[in-house]
Amino acid sequence: MTMSATSAKSSADLDLWLEQQTHKSLLRFMTCGSVDDGKSTLIGRLLYDCQLILDDQLASLKNESKNRTTGDEGIDFSLLVDGLSAEREQGITIDVAYRFFTTDQRKFIVADTPGHEQYTRNMATGASNSDLAIVLVDARKGLLTQTRRHSFILSLIGVRHVVLVVNKIDLVDYDQAVFEKIESEYREFAARLGFDSLEAIPVSALKGDNIASRSEATPWYEGPQLVPYLEQVEVGVDRSQGQMRFPVQWVNRASLDFRGFSGTVAGGVVRVGDDVLVASSRKPAKISRIVTMDAEHTKAVAGQAVTLVLDREVDISRGDVLSHPGETPEFSNQFQARVVWMQDEPAFAGRSYLLKTGAQMVPATITAIKHKTDVNTLEKHPARRLEANEVGTITIATDKPIAFDAYGTNRQTGGFILIDRISNSTLGAGVIDFGLRRGENITYHNFDVNRKVRAEQKGQEPQIVWFTGLSGSGKSTIANLVEKRLTAEGKHCYILDGDNVRHGLNKDLGFTDSARIENIRRVAEVARLMADAGLIVLVSFISPFRNERRIAREIAGDIKFLEVFVDTSLEVCEARDPKGLYARARKGEIKNFTGLDSPFEAPERADLILHGGEAEPLELADELHDRLFDK
Repeated sequence: MTMSATSAKSSADLDLWLEQQTHKSLLRFMTCGSVDDGKSTLIGRLLYDCQLILDDQLASLKNESKNRTTGDEGIDFSLLVDGLSAEREQGITIDVAYRFFTTDQRKFIVADTPGHEQYTRNMATGASNSDLAIVLVDARKGLLTQTRRHSFILSLIGVRHVVLVVNKIDLVDYDQAVFEKIESEYREFAARLGFDSLEAIPVSALKGDNIASRSEATPWYEGPQLVPYLEQVEVGVDRSQGQMRFPVQWVNRASLDFRGFSGTVAGGVVRVGDDVLVASSRKPAKISRIVTMDAEHTKAVAGQAVTLVLDREVDISRGDVLSHPGETPEFSNQFQARVVWMQDEPAFAGRSYLLKTGAQMVPATITAIKHKTDVNTLEKHPARRLEANEVGTITIATDKPIAFDAYGTNRQTGGFILIDRISNSTLGAGVIDFGLRRGENITYHNFDVNRKVRAEQKGQEPQIVWFTGLSGSGKSTIANLVEKRLTAEGKHCYILDGDNVRHGLNKDLGFTDSARIENIRRVAEVARLMADAGLIVLVSFISPFRNERRIAREIAGDIKFLEVFVDTSLEVCEARDPKGLYARARKGEIKNFTGLDSPFEAPERADLILHGGEAEPLELADELHDRLFDK
């Protein structure tokens, strides 16, 4: 064979190889389970058995594996995946580690997720991008709470295919009865989770039993081996068959003559010439062009990132969703959802967060916690709060209507996260069940006699002055003196005092964290209504939490809102103890008392700070009046 012929053959072989690789199907899967079930070791074994470890990497692993538990190969396979130094030191997975590998039949992306309860949020992240999950169980331990928790989260997030891997079967002498007992218990539990497929396989990740080929140590097992099963299992969901959804991520003004809307098609197919509607405004348009960085297309399918150009000017911004007429998503400010809570700080009804779904980010409030689900029994129990790693069914109200689908219909437009408004940390991940549609039936009425007319009648600027501080700090005393002075000047004022309001409007509320949140929300709404009537409203509440004071400011909207922190030390307040409350709290007669067994979060940027232990109340009232009103 001549050199040119050899070169031509090599080129043809390369083209054939590239063609084969291009058209291989891709399976995204994850491993999950409890701590020490062997997830990282299993993935390392998969990479090893698929001959995807280079010689120099293999030598390095053998060296690092000294003084570790290894199989016949002398390798601790978990080192291939546990990349963080903290993971290697502790022998546990902390972060989600992604690995890519390929066989002759298929390409794979695998996510190794943490087993420790503390990192359940990371496990949920891995599940959100997976088509299949390998649930590992240690043959010696059987099903654990974390096994059930992870399985429930899988069903919640929408993973439809599961492989139950009973690992470390070698440590129970390849006992068939142990495997069958675990399989039976898991199938009974999973029957209520609605998985489309469930296969159980006994393996030893350390020794390679039933990973790539049949193990002679389990002659009683007649099912598939792990790698061949992963190569052939059908998990595909054709999202292009669903309704068209195009969340706008960016308004693209590439030039003065170009205005397009960039994003990723989240469902269905969009074609040039299609009629579309904006979900928020129901404004119609037609697709005139579908553009990518290097070409124009006649259509785009789910998962494809494109820029859509419309045939007319339509008011569209980031977060809007385009759909076909007659197939519009729900558009509401209230919906029911299920959420996995991820932070140590509990979730309470009435507390406000930021909700992010797709490119939409809006303030939102958990209006009710309907129940939480016991991950062991799947029973539903009443709940006032959700603790870390608990799963609950809640209702959420957003500050403005948003476009969404039920998560079972579209994972991209039906999933969301809740974000802390102060720290910006992710608190929970949820899936939308259905909209409540109340926002469509409630309309705000504007009357001819408005706030401006009422304020002019009284000759003053309506505003809310919000006093915060410990019990005994002097809030109510100062508010009373300010009201007397303003009244003498002909102003129209009203004091909303914490104790007084709890005799009427809020007499049904206690002093738990959730009750305090609702207490402040109600008072803020009343203060806004009174200020809208043209009054100067003086609000004297302990209001111990920054987040709730922030919500009060937001409820005020365009009404002037001034936060006054009466900064009096606990020692001074307790020495005064005008109502004897501190003494009773010290004796244990009063629970959840602010400053003692319930925290007070001092304002970070108050409009005015009054030092209550350093001056008389009259002096402080005059200081406030001069700073805020004598202008």
